[in-house]
Amino acid sequence: MFADWSELLSWIRAPNSTKLSLLRKLAVHTVVYHLWKQRNKLVHSQASMSAQAVFHGIDKELRNIISARRHRKHFDSLMSMWLR
Repeated sequence: MFADWSELLSWIRAPNSTKLSLLRKLAVHTVVYHLWKQRNKLVHSQASMSAQAVFHGIDKELRNIISARRHRKHFDSLMSMWLR
């Protein structure tokens, strides 16, 4: 759990392997994007998605990002890290 943005940013910047750091950045980017998308949907059309649908969208998008780049240097083992 993160209490504020500074804790989240510290977690992202924590010294880890390059691949774990990359996965953290991708995950945070995807989560923030989907939460903002949910917020806009609620504000503009008064419709909301279930938490399960939001989580499914996050998981699907992250898998797609990793799959599309799987032949790049730092992406080769990210899928197994994500699925753990």
